[in-house]
Amino acid sequence: MAATPIKPLMLLAIAFLASVCVSSRSDQENPFIFKSNRFQTLYENENGHIRLLQKFDKRSKIFENLQNYRLLEYKSKPHTLFLPQYTDADFILVVLNGKATLTVLKSNDRNSFNLERGDTIKLPAGTIAYLANRDDNEDLRVLDLAIPVNKPGQLQSFLLSGTQNQPSLLSGFSKNILEAAFNTNYEEIEKVLLEQQEQEPQHRRSLKDRRQEINEENVIVKVSREQIEELSKNAKSSSKKSVSSESGPFNLRSRNPIYSNKFGKFFEITPEKNQQLQDLDIFVNSVDIKEGSLLLPNYNSRAIVIVTVTEGKGDFELVGQRNENQGKENDKEEEQEEETSKQVQLYKAKLSPGDVFVIPAGHPVAINASSDLNLIGFGINAENNERNFLAGEEDNVISQVQRPVKELAFPGSSHEIDRLLKNQKQSYFANAQPLQRE
Repeated sequence: MAATPIKPLMLLAIAFLASVCVSSRSDQENPFIFKSNRFQTLYENENGHIRLLQKFDKRSKIFENLQNYRLLEYKSKPHTLFLPQYTDADFILVVLNGKATLTVLKSNDRNSFNLERGDTIKLPAGTIAYLANRDDNEDLRVLDLAIPVNKPGQLQSFLLSGTQNQPSLLSGFSKNILEAAFNTNYEEIEKVLLEQQEQEPQHRRSLKDRRQEINEENVIVKVSREQIEELSKNAKSSSKKSVSSESGPFNLRSRNPIYSNKFGKFFEITPEKNQQLQDLDIFVNSVDIKEGSLLLPNYNSRAIVIVTVTEGKGDFELVGQRNENQGKENDKEEEQEEETSKQVQLYKAKLSPGDVFVIPAGHPVAINASSDLNLIGFGINAENNERNFLAGEEDNVISQVQRPVKELAFPGSSHEIDRLLKNQKQSYFANAQPLQRE
């Protein structure tokens, strides 16, 4: 009696190795891609903006485990400052472009850090911080992964100084409490810390005008070169040699890439290497793929990876199951789900700067770069995660299948399978152009 073929391996192999017809979905029907227009603008003025990506679990039921993770993008022009604030969420901050000075406040201390591209730091929930673009010419772009601590998936920010859109957190207290707390009368508190209501003397006019300007500019304001120099003169730089800092910034490229060849480089910092990432169980990676190159098909065993395209263009293909684009409101009966789970579905999308895509655990993915491509990824459930490649000379999990099982799982003989697997002489990254045969 013939043995039953091993279906999971066969499905993966068919999806990536065999030339069979698999139905695909467009960007609109693809739940794994979040185009840049799915960001909501929280603040915007002539100096920059803050944008928040829509909730992941609103796209598909497969992202239910991401309901407490949000992605924000900060952008500001040279010589500008994000005013002091704190948020009820843990942040992992990554600098995408530009040069910044980040100042972090504590009850009895403060630390300032000069940050550049690739620098990463964790800001615990409730940390008061402000961020300046210290570059003379280049815009600052920062990516934040936020994990709220109060209400799942919802962020709340508190400003030390008020704006037209959001009053100062101090203005929420009663006059009596403020007078007792600062040991002075309310008029003085209002004049110094809160909105100024009365006409100021002429010698204070410029300060009042500046205050009005800040109100109109929301939370991003213009600062002078002298102010930038004062903010950054005692700031520390990230460690280029170590990624194990307990509280300071670390750089994603401070160590050699874990995968590298002439077609691409893959840098990754895991919780085992960095204490800041341990409590959150998150890894952070940066991937460079050369134009015309391919990140070979692979999948993560446990991690759900949120990936942002920072530079370049390309295509990605992800293999999942049918109907994963359905939202929570479209849940099927259990027996219908069991039936559709047996069907392989190919999801494809074009990638452009600002796009975000999500790779669920166990879902094989391949990425093709049509121009030099850079990606930043946050991996949720990082502990004990394994990345398994389905093609390539090294670390190819299919090559580890024993000979008798290969003959049961695949239509070809074990000799033919081994010969096929050895055709690819590259590992991890390869030429995206298929081999031309006569």
